[in-house]
Amino acid sequence: MCAFTGEALRQRDSLTMWFTDDAIAAWKAALRTTPGGQQHYSDLAITTALALRQTEELIGSILQLLGLELPAQPRPTGGPIHLMVDSSGLKLGGPGEWLAGKHGTSRRRLWRKLNIGFDAVTGRIVASILTEHDVDDASQVEPLLDRIAEPVDLFLGDGGYDRTGVYTALDERHPDAKVIVPPHADAVLSATADTNPTQRDRHIQAIADRGRMAWQRDSGYNQRAKVEGLFARWKQVIGDGLCFHSDEARATEVTIAAQVLNRMLDLGRPDSVRVA
Repeated sequence: MCAFTGEALRQRDSLTMWFTDDAIAAWKAALRTTPGGQQHYSDLAITTALALRQTEELIGSILQLLGLELPAQPRPTGGPIHLMVDSSGLKLGGPGEWLAGKHGTSRRRLWRKLNIGFDAVTGRIVASILTEHDVDDASQVEPLLDRIAEPVDLFLGDGGYDRTGVYTALDERHPDAKVIVPPHADAVLSATADTNPTQRDRHIQAIADRGRMAWQRDSGYNQRAKVEGLFARWKQVIGDGLCFHSDEARATEVTIAAQVLNRMLDLGRPDSVRVA
């Protein structure tokens, strides 16, 4: 097992940790003998690090110092991400909500906005941010991208993401990414549309030529149903509210929930093999 000397940490600002031979041997998950995706980490590894981004760097550094060749970060997706972004509201729980329900008093319900980045290739949640309910969705694209290490090959969002800042953030980090965002109904072409059209210019022109419904079909925008399905799964499995009372605890709650859904997906994913 792994152990921390908490007293030494408090007295000398030092951290001592050791791995027994049994812990090292049990770090990697055993090969599956039943259908489903191969689990990458054992229950011991997940319990030790919780597989959260906040602890990956710490655990990785400790393993490196100990000279142990054990994985501390999630398995790569195996290719560029097809990133779909969206947001949904989560209700806040707490004493005020409980009293309102008990006494039937009229009270405006409080909630937070969950912004997520979803990889359509793997079906996994690759980034999540919890904000106040009135924060603009487009403003969260840059922080979401900053939490994604893999290259983004495609970016898809609804009309709320038709902002200059979104295109700028993508161009700075993933200049080759294909951007599929429906322009506003009153959108106008850029000054260079005739000589050097932007992706947004091409979307505007395609909608003008073929209509918005045809553009949605031809561009692949209809894939957005996948991220809407993810929110439905989140609220069915996790719930439509938040349990903790502080913003820091709620952020951790959301991170853990995303990891839970990802792990459920890994465990239930079929291993498909083409036979003809």
